[in-house]
Amino acid sequence: MQLQLQPTLTHAIDQSIKAQSLQKTAAILAVVAILSGCGTTPLPPWPGNTAAKPVVPAPIPGKVLPPSSTSSSGAVVTPLPPTAGQGLSAKPTPELPPQAAVSARFAEPAITYETPGLALQRKAFTTNTELTTWLRSIAQAPLPNTLSSMVAAGTSQQGSTVWAMVFSRASSATPAALEATGKPTVLLIGQQHGDEPAGAEALLVLARELGQGLLEPLLDRINVVIVPRANPDGAAIDARLTSNGIDLNSDHLTLDTPEAQALAKLVRTYRPMVVVDAHEYPAVDPALRPWNVVPKYDAMVQYSTTPNYPEFLAKASQEWIYQPLVQALQSQKLTSEWYHSPASEPSGGLRMTMGSTAPDNGRNVHGLKNTISLLIETRGVGLDRSHIQRRVHTHVTAITSVLRSTAERAPSLEQVRTFVSKDISAQACRDFFTLQARPTTSTRDLIFLDANTGVDRILPVQWESATALQATQTRARPCGYWLAPSASNAAERLRQLGLQVLRIGEAGAMLAEAYYPAAASQAALAQNSAQAINPTRLAIDAAPGSFYVPLNQPLAYLAIAALEPDTPFSYLRHGLVPQMGDVMRVVSPPSLVFEETD
Repeated sequence: MQLQLQPTLTHAIDQSIKAQSLQKTAAILAVVAILSGCGTTPLPPWPGNTAAKPVVPAPIPGKVLPPSSTSSSGAVVTPLPPTAGQGLSAKPTPELPPQAAVSARFAEPAITYETPGLALQRKAFTTNTELTTWLRSIAQAPLPNTLSSMVAAGTSQQGSTVWAMVFSRASSATPAALEATGKPTVLLIGQQHGDEPAGAEALLVLARELGQGLLEPLLDRINVVIVPRANPDGAAIDARLTSNGIDLNSDHLTLDTPEAQALAKLVRTYRPMVVVDAHEYPAVDPALRPWNVVPKYDAMVQYSTTPNYPEFLAKASQEWIYQPLVQALQSQKLTSEWYHSPASEPSGGLRMTMGSTAPDNGRNVHGLKNTISLLIETRGVGLDRSHIQRRVHTHVTAITSVLRSTAERAPSLEQVRTFVSKDISAQACRDFFTLQARPTTSTRDLIFLDANTGVDRILPVQWESATALQATQTRARPCGYWLAPSASNAAERLRQLGLQVLRIGEAGAMLAEAYYPAAASQAALAQNSAQAINPTRLAIDAAPGSFYVPLNQPLAYLAIAALEPDTPFSYLRHGLVPQMGDVMRVVSPPSLVFEETD
């Protein structure tokens, strides 16, 4: 099964009709039923008739590539080092600190950005106290008719406030007031990893420009919510993780940290159309030492790439947001690529893998909340304050492009999301979903910098593309999931994600599928996600106090990601569902009595 973007919305719908496994008449009726529910929300026209293609930035003009062999595409290619039957770990190479020639490739921008942490002679980046003071100064002096309001999104494990800044033409900073404007909201998140400061400094700059500066006119068409620093505890000590040792960026499905819960609440209440996550990537990577090269790109970018991410949102991400962003960076002479990280191969080759396809990181979880979710990583980890103005400039340029693109496409983006939400809700009890998928493998040429000379070098790499996934495991879509009373923690986390979870008020029967390991004990399955399971159909009595999670809701794919037990990111694997028998797939619409909710 190939999950790829289609050339146009109309063509994509035609293809989905042809792919139905049901009889032709039933398939057509099903699609008509979906579209009839969207009668007042026509699909936006899609510009052009060609399939979306990745934008591959060209080498910096004027730089001479070293002489070498030429690939079939005409690119100058540096041959891989001889393997002699050894893996990368067998090749002793020296440390590769940034060389002067490499640094020369990253000149400071013409503009100088000012935040507390960017001051001349400054050794530390903006502290949490200075960040609070900076935001308060913006909130206290907005331009006329502009709302600039500080909102306490949550509290970190060490007691620091996770601040959000709301910018709008609305009457107040409440989610209802922003919803009443009829404008899409953009959520900008910085410094989930405490040792990646450029994103936070850039978002402080953007906060000032939205409240008091050049970007303020964009509020005529969009609302903006900024979280400059999502991990204040990590930032205070220049540490990647949160205080309890959890990677915040990988905690967006299970929500084990208060910081992740704070971000989930913002997404649940403000319902952003676009979410941008500002990170930094390592300027020197040990896996590249055998080739004596370092990464070249000012920015690496990737939108949500996870199984079941709606095709039309992926297409909008690519054409309406990603491509203009790349062009904006190029206009500032900043280089970019798809986000990727290197890994060694036993053969001695070089493999580059795009960002994770698992539905547990921020980029992918926000995507399954039917947003355009974008990761922007600048070259920065390990550089301390080196090139900090260029790193901030890269983030400011890229995020400003996202804001402008969202403002320009606001009506069309909302039409696409409305269609997607109704389409997902209509798919309950029928067809199949993709449980797990793998990237598509190809070979391509990738540009690096020589670690000593700083000149461009092109290496052929094995490229693992997350923009075209191949399904490795599919499963029939149930009507919903039943959770035992003992899984109340799972029910609460699902609610925090924004899902509807109903509590059963009276005992009732339902047709369900229970999970049983195919070749191992339940305890072994909980520790080894590769084990297969057999869903076995049976009738069950749903006890009062148990839960029902329906799939006829827009965020259904989040429930699927959390409650199918045989994946590394499932709630069973993370202990939120105590044992396998505490979750079952409901395969027929149940007739149950539910407790009233507030």
